[in-house]
Amino acid sequence: MPSIYKHADSNTRKTWFLMTIFLVFIIFVGWLFSYILESSAILYFAVFLSIAMSISSYWFSDKLVLSMVKAIPIEKKDNSELYNLVENLCITAGLPLPKIYIINEAQLNAFATGRDKNHAVIAVTRGLLEKLNRLELEGVIAHELSHIGNKDMLISTVIVVFTGIIALLSDFFLRITFWGGGRRDGDRDNNAGALLMILGIVAAILAPLAATLIRLSISRKREFLADADGALLTRYPEGLASALQKIDTDVTPMKVANNATAHLYIDSPFNEKQSTNWFVKLFSTHPPIEDRIKALRDMDI
Repeated sequence: MPSIYKHADSNTRKTWFLMTIFLVFIIFVGWLFSYILESSAILYFAVFLSIAMSISSYWFSDKLVLSMVKAIPIEKKDNSELYNLVENLCITAGLPLPKIYIINEAQLNAFATGRDKNHAVIAVTRGLLEKLNRLELEGVIAHELSHIGNKDMLISTVIVVFTGIIALLSDFFLRITFWGGGRRDGDRDNNAGALLMILGIVAAILAPLAATLIRLSISRKREFLADADGALLTRYPEGLASALQKIDTDVTPMKVANNATAHLYIDSPFNEKQSTNWFVKLFSTHPPIEDRIKALRDMDI
């Protein structure tokens, strides 16, 4: 791997730190629900589900995503200009050539997926190919290759799975509680037991929200990192900055857009305008484009 990815060590450590917090959070929630419901099986179930879903997502997530967006694979003969552009950037980055797919949508967008750099995929929309010039398209492709080089697809898959597990555990706990489950200490008026049950209910309600916030925080960090690495790869930050400006002003809807895959794209496929309100930003899958453009134009290459 070339040196352009080494500067990312600090941000990568921060991301893995957040993921460690995520895993500890899952274990804590599983333990809390197990303790309140007097069933260690819940914690074992959480760990087993984490492993099973992570493995299945690791192996099959790319095929599922490509099917969901109706992406079509292309070869060099289908679009030699795009193929050569990706090939040249891969040589510069020291990455294997990923499979290239086209999404038949007019919106300007792109994403990378796959379980590792040897089984990676880059998908771009028809609109992106039609409306960006070569330098802008090069910036977008370099951004997506940086996701591959930084192993963001794996990180993304794991955090989505973790979030889903938290939601399942919380729903399971609330359903059991509703139907009369919980600790049986022999004293219905036991204040400590009542307080613990209330704590469990509050945790069950808030845990999915907290898990979502952690997932979105990691996703936003990876976008900034991919922007920086993409600019270093092309040695021309303005190419990606200009592409992001065009993407930001594009109001074309995407028919295949859905919440499950929104975080994969270079920008949200829903075309919502980002608010400057800090609370709204917490729930965004991507950083505001104006912040990304400013960071790119502030780079000294």
